[in-house]
Amino acid sequence: MTFYDVLFRGGTVVTAEKLFAADVAVVDGRIVAIESRLEGSAAELVDASGLHLFPGIIDAHIHFNEPGREDWEGILSGSRSLAAGGGTLFFDMPLNAAPPTLDRECFTKKRACAEAKSVLDFALWGGLTPINLDTMEELADAGAIGFKAFMSRSGTSDFPHSTPGVLKQGMKTAASCGLPVAVHAEDDAMTQALAEERRGQGKIGWRDYLDSRPVEAELCAVRVALELAGETGCDLHIVHVSCPEALDLVRKARDRGVRVTAETCPHYLLLTDESVGEIGASAKCAPPLRDAARREEMWERLRAGSIDTLGSDHSPAPPEMKVSKDFFAIWGGISGCQHAFPLALAELNARAGADGLARFSAVTATSVAVRFGIGRMKGRMAEGFDADITLVDLQGRERIAAERLLYRHAITPYAGFELRAVVRGTWLRGRAVYCDGKVVGDARGRLVTREREP
Repeated sequence: MTFYDVLFRGGTVVTAEKLFAADVAVVDGRIVAIESRLEGSAAELVDASGLHLFPGIIDAHIHFNEPGREDWEGILSGSRSLAAGGGTLFFDMPLNAAPPTLDRECFTKKRACAEAKSVLDFALWGGLTPINLDTMEELADAGAIGFKAFMSRSGTSDFPHSTPGVLKQGMKTAASCGLPVAVHAEDDAMTQALAEERRGQGKIGWRDYLDSRPVEAELCAVRVALELAGETGCDLHIVHVSCPEALDLVRKARDRGVRVTAETCPHYLLLTDESVGEIGASAKCAPPLRDAARREEMWERLRAGSIDTLGSDHSPAPPEMKVSKDFFAIWGGISGCQHAFPLALAELNARAGADGLARFSAVTATSVAVRFGIGRMKGRMAEGFDADITLVDLQGRERIAAERLLYRHAITPYAGFELRAVVRGTWLRGRAVYCDGKVVGDARGRLVTREREP
C-alpha cells in the first residue's frame, strides 16, 4: 500500500487555468500525485470535502520591519499573521528595517532573523537608493530577489528616494545583475509641493492628504520609470498601482517592448477614498485610495488579466504613529496581510465564480512565482512542486475581530468586515503552519532565491 506524508481527500484543486476535484498527496515536502481518487494511507489525512485547495499565497510586497523596528511588527508576528491569511512565502522589503537592506551585511543580518523566526519561506528585496548604488551587486550576490526604489519620500530618512538620474544608474546595475527593480511610483516634487501648500493653509484633514497625492502624481512617475526601463533594458515591476490609467501606461510600454509588470494591492480593490473618512488612519496609504469608479475599473482590469500580481503592502506601525490631528503626520501604511487576500478572494468569487478563483490563483501564486524566477518549485498545485497549500472554505462566514488579529498591534482597516472565504489551513512544504484557527509549529522558513537557468 502506498504511504504518504499528507493526503488531502475530496477537495477542489484551483490552478491558474482551471478547477477540478481531486485528491492531493505529499511526500518529503513535495506534491507527488494529484488524481481523482488516490489509494493509500497517510501520516496526516486531511478531509478537504467541500473545500478548495489553492497554491500557497506568495506575498511579494511586505514590510515586517526587522531587524531594528520589530516594535512595529517583526518577522515572527508578521509571518504568523500571513500564514493565517493563507500565505506560504513573503518577499520582505528593504525598509522599514533599521538599518535598511542596502548591503551584504544588512542582508545577512535580516536573513538570520528570518531563518530564526519565520514560520514561512521568505525572499528579501535589496534597496536602490542614492546611498547604496555601489553595493547593489553585492546584494545580488547575497541572494536578493530584486531591488526596491522610491520615487517619492519613503517616510524614513534612512531610505532616501531616487531621482531619475539615480534610478537610471541603479536600473543599469540591476539589468547587469539580471534582477528586477520595483518602484514606488509617485512624483516627489508634485506631492511635496501640494502637501506644503495645503499644510501652509492649515488644511490638514484626510481629504487634504488625499488631494496632495493625485492620480497625476502617480502617472507622472510611472511614465518616467517606464522611459528609464526602456533605455536601460531593466526588468521593471511597478508596485501598488492604484488606478487604471497607470495600467494603460504599462500596457502601452509593453507594446513598445519594455519589460514591465504591474502589482496592485487588495486595499485598492476593497476600499475607496471615502473609506479613509469613514475608517480613519488605519486606511491611510500611499498612493492613497482612489474613488469608487476607479476601484470598479481596477476589478475589471484584474479579471481581464491586466494586473500581474497582488501584494498586500502590509506596512504596520505602533498605535502612536497612527494618531495625529495632522493627517499628513500619520504613518501611511495599511496592516492587512492576515485578511486582505481572503477578502479579495471572496469578492473575485462573487464577481466571476470559477474564473475568478483561477485568476486569484494566478495573481497570488503562479504568476508571482514565474515573474520573480522561482516558478520551477513554487506557485503551482502540480506534481513535483513544493507542497505549499492553502485550504479555503468558500462557504464559511467569519467576522474580523480585533482580538483575533495576530499582528503585533491590533490595527487594520478591515476590522468588522465579514470574511466570505475562510482559510481553514496552510501547509508549507507539506507541514501545517496554520490549522483550525491557530498557528502551529515553529520557525522553519528558508530563503528563496531566483532560480538559475539550467
